[in-house]
Amino acid sequence: MPIRTNRGRAAVYRRLWGWPLRSPKHLVATIVGVIVVITTISVVIPNAVKPRSTGSQGATTSTTQTITSGGNQVGVLPSATATPLPTKAPSPTAAPRSAPVNTEAQVIADMWVDAFGSFEPGKTTKEKWLEGLKPRTSDELFPRLASIEPANVPVVIDQPVKAVKSFTDSAEFEAQLEDGKLVVTVVKLPEGWRVHEFDKVG
Repeated sequence: MPIRTNRGRAAVYRRLWGWPLRSPKHLVATIVGVIVVITTISVVIPNAVKPRSTGSQGATTSTTQTITSGGNQVGVLPSATATPLPTKAPSPTAAPRSAPVNTEAQVIADMWVDAFGSFEPGKTTKEKWLEGLKPRTSDELFPRLASIEPANVPVVIDQPVKAVKSFTDSAEFEAQLEDGKLVVTVVKLPEGWRVHEFDKVG
């Protein structure tokens, strides 16, 4: 028969709360039951709240495939096996092309050789000797001439200066000396043809 009075309910509650205290066995059974209930709740509730794993795995697989595909879209990492860009190698220097002897280059070589062998000890000063060479000498070569003692310059034999090599922007000439040959290199500069190098051969 249902309990309809407060006194009856209180009596039932006293029996329920007092049951664990009637004996040590009741107390142990109660504690074990409480532990089982708490454990069950702690396992069931997280599993119920946890989202489905299939969608997450699918998204992860899709992301992995996108990253490893090596596409060009924004935010996509390139594949580790992508072919590296070729290194731009410097263009090879073009070989000089042979050409007929330039008339101006020939004139510069003739005048420079004449001025080079024009020094006369006791009559010509070093400054005068350099003045005759400077207009037809490159700026790089002139300091070397300034360091030369003109009295030691070999005597140039009065013979035509002949071209031995000729290119589009340079030419090489030879002049006869008493004890060998004078080789003169004339190059084309922005200011015109100038003697850029000379050497004694023989």
